[in-house]
Amino acid sequence: MKPPFFRSRFSLGITARLFLAVLFTAVCVVVAMTLAAQWSFNRGFLGYLNEQEAERLEAARPRIIAAYLENGSSWEFLRGERRRWFHLLRPVPAQEPQPAPSPPLSELTGALLRTTLLDENGHFVVGFSDTRGQGTRQPLQVDGRTVGYVVHAQFQSVTAAGDVRFERSQFRASWTMGAVSALLAALVALWVARVLLKPLREMAKATKRLAEGDYSIRVDARSPDEVGQLATDFNQMAQVLERNEAMRRDFMADLSHELRTPLGVLHGELEAMEDGVRPLTRESLPSLQAEVATLNKLVSDLYDLSLAEAGAMTFQHTPLDLVELLRLAVVSYAQRLSDAGIVLEVQCDEPELVVSGDRRRLRQLFSNLLENSLRYTDRGGRLQIAARRGADQQAVLTFSDSAPGVEPEQLQRIFDRFYRVEGSRSRASGGAGLGLAICRRIIEAHGGALQAQPSPLGGLLMTIRMPLNHERSGTPLHEGVGA
Repeated sequence: MKPPFFRSRFSLGITARLFLAVLFTAVCVVVAMTLAAQWSFNRGFLGYLNEQEAERLEAARPRIIAAYLENGSSWEFLRGERRRWFHLLRPVPAQEPQPAPSPPLSELTGALLRTTLLDENGHFVVGFSDTRGQGTRQPLQVDGRTVGYVVHAQFQSVTAAGDVRFERSQFRASWTMGAVSALLAALVALWVARVLLKPLREMAKATKRLAEGDYSIRVDARSPDEVGQLATDFNQMAQVLERNEAMRRDFMADLSHELRTPLGVLHGELEAMEDGVRPLTRESLPSLQAEVATLNKLVSDLYDLSLAEAGAMTFQHTPLDLVELLRLAVVSYAQRLSDAGIVLEVQCDEPELVVSGDRRRLRQLFSNLLENSLRYTDRGGRLQIAARRGADQQAVLTFSDSAPGVEPEQLQRIFDRFYRVEGSRSRASGGAGLGLAICRRIIEAHGGALQAQPSPLGGLLMTIRMPLNHERSGTPLHEGVGA
């Protein structure tokens, strides 16, 4: 394992590694192509020389056979006579005129010196002994009878001075082209490393700034490839983190405010009693109890909301009748609504709406919705509650109240924690802004949905939808409950 100092001092970045990888690949390809070109050239050039010699021997075979017949059908006239042998191998000027005074290519390459004559028994007659029995063997036949063999050792390397110079010039040209190709590959690799990796370097810098707490950072996501998709995902992540950070700050500010208000009232009341400004009597206790109840409600709501957001809120699902639960909730709020001057109207077309749910949580849901209407409906207004069976086998419950209403752009935000429509927090009827957030999480845990819309009465219309269950019956909710 490398020590940390070595890794920090000698480790290469992704740009350098990509550059070296592309350059190494290109150089390997260039070297392989150059070596392959040289090998192919050698094979082709030597093959060309061997073909020339084969053509020369084929043309000389009739002359060799004619000389054999003229000398008594014996090879004794050539035994040890290399000059006469070379003369037979050379073309006759009258029969094979040359277009130029230069000698044939095979003579320049020394092909004649690589040719041997063997008799019918394969015994050496004339030529060079070091080529005996090697290379290609061509028979010499007279009247269908083999009288001898011409053996030619093929070229294995270039030996003539002109051919060597030509070969070297080809090799130099190949390696020069290879060097130029490697240089071009280096330039291309540098371009790839610098240009194509530029978005990644920008995202690396942006990620570092994001880790340092700068959630406003964004990167250019105009590229249509995978890098552009990565940049888009990064921007979405940064946007979510920025929104979460803003929500966290708002949450802390709202929480501190909601806790400070009842605590401040309690502190003032207790100081007044301690200083003797306000006597400690039975009549002074209700105000203290109210502030303690406010704190207890706030802490309970925070606890429920934290459990819901963490997915740890417990539910005991059993078959129960929503109509019965709604009737109990309405009865408990009827007097408070009447005291607030709000007319309550309830309508239910079904004797029962059986669902699978948690009784305590659903009662909390109805209580929060009724509390919301109670707090935010002007005196002299109305609250209409309806329960019916939906066409898609769902139980549908609606809570519709009168003015004041909610602006359309605020309808989705009313389910955010600590969000309240009114701007002032000093409003006496204002709550902590947690009730509707808890309501949505309760209904979603039951597989249902909670939707907010403008009410025909001028206020807010809350619609609950839950899947029905048919395992038990409940007590029907009678019409006419009102205040």
